[in-house]
Amino acid sequence: MAKTPVNLPVLKVFAPLLLIVGVLGFVMPASMALTSGAAPYNIFHLVFGAVGLGCVFSKRLDAVRSFNIGFGLIDLYQAIASFADLWPKAAFQWKAADDVLHVVVGLGLVAVGVLADRALSVPQKA
Repeated sequence: MAKTPVNLPVLKVFAPLLLIVGVLGFVMPASMALTSGAAPYNIFHLVFGAVGLGCVFSKRLDAVRSFNIGFGLIDLYQAIASFADLWPKAAFQWKAADDVLHVVVGLGLVAVGVLADRALSVPQKA
């Protein structure tokens, strides 16, 4: 019985979500937003949402897993950067909600990327 991949459906949801967040960042008034609406941060979400969709459309599990792990690590870095006043804190103008999301999403994506679908990525011996 073939196993169903986990990373692909996760990224099928997450990549469009990144695009939506990027667009909403540009159209939602800052006074109503729980997260940063800084233009560089919105562009970051749009670019990575597009890259994520590219990985989804490629249907290459290695690319999808790599994106999930890589973006998860970037999210964790953003949480650290926010607390340690590191680049790109000034440009991205994170809020407290961003910090929470970066930790939760970062840990989730890294966990899914590392733990799920490992057997599907390794060629099976007959």
